Amino acid sequence: MSKRDYYDVLGVAKGASADEIKKAYRKKAKELHPDRNADNPDAENQFKEANEAYDVLKDAEKKASYDRFGHAAFEGGMGGGGGRPGGPGGNPDFASAFSDVFDDLFGDMMGGRQGGRQRATRGADLRYNLRITLEDAFNGMAKTINVPTSVQCNVCDGSGSEGGSEPTTCPTCSGMGKVRATQGFFTVERTCPTCSGMGQIIKNPCNNCGGAGRVQKERALSVNIPAGVETGTRIRLAGEGEAGMRGGPPGDLYIFIEVEPHKIFEREASELHCRVPVSMATAALGGDIEVPTIDGGRSRVKIPAGSQSGRQMRLRGKGMPALRGGASGDMFIELAVETPVNLTSRQKELLQEFEDLSEDNNPESKSFFSSVRNFWDSMKG
Repeated sequence: MSKRDYYDVLGVAKGASADEIKKAYRKKAKELHPDRNADNPDAENQFKEANEAYDVLKDAEKKASYDRFGHAAFEGGMGGGGGRPGGPGGNPDFASAFSDVFDDLFGDMMGGRQGGRQRATRGADLRYNLRITLEDAFNGMAKTINVPTSVQCNVCDGSGSEGGSEPTTCPTCSGMGKVRATQGFFTVERTCPTCSGMGQIIKNPCNNCGGAGRVQKERALSVNIPAGVETGTRIRLAGEGEAGMRGGPPGDLYIFIEVEPHKIFEREASELHCRVPVSMATAALGGDIEVPTIDGGRSRVKIPAGSQSGRQMRLRGKGMPALRGGASGDMFIELAVETPVNLTSRQKELLQEFEDLSEDNNPESKSFFSSVRNFWDSMKG
């Protein structure tokens, strides 16, 4: 099957200029790209045919050979082309040809040319650190915070232009937001210095925002803090971040929770821990004590007789609530038996009597303590 004429493939006349050929190829590439023609099995071949035609006609030397010899210029080594389009392998230089229209093609598929996308850029996400008490983390709360941020300019409605005037296409990059420079065998692409990558320039910037389309302002926002949050919990407020440039969508606001240390309780996930002082008599004889809980109430705890310092006891369901539902955690109390101080004479007599009775009931213990007393007496002498 003979090849179609390259000019016919692109739909241009034989004497078409380089700009006309490039424009025609852009149109064909957009129409025939396989991603846009999933239901057309011939689109891919037609797309490759257009790439091959453009690869030849965009190059002055190849185009001259083709105009003189036709397709034979690249089949038998005639003319200045030297082989088929794209080199010895016979494949057209798709990367070279397609790079000329990449921004146009994918810009349309993704919501506009690159310059158009950058004219209205999304605002930055913001972070806000919020310190709360353990009681607030237990109960949950609604809190109003003041966030300094950029908001859309209400004078120009975010356009950045004075009096409703429209931005104009950047003359340096023709709206692409980038410029290319050839250095030897390499092509270097960089952000356009005139429009800073926006693709447009504003000749009459808004006096209120200076052309940015946004101004600095402190906003008051109400935040709902769910029960069960802990240090490191992140809350996202969609659309409450920094306003976008020139009417672009705003970013998000992320609130990072930090729970302050508590003077009584220590937290481990959904569990709470605390130390509870117990009198020596209660620890020895047993009894009931009341301990504070994080909800502001008090719970009665039974202390077994003979309890020692360090003993732990569990209060089920008295810990922190689960952040995403479920049962609350437990509370653990650690007993700290207190040694009495500032005793009265009577209290000292009773304790001495208690000690003597203990020695009488335990001869081995009495012998041990007598030996200790004799040792210390000898040291004093």
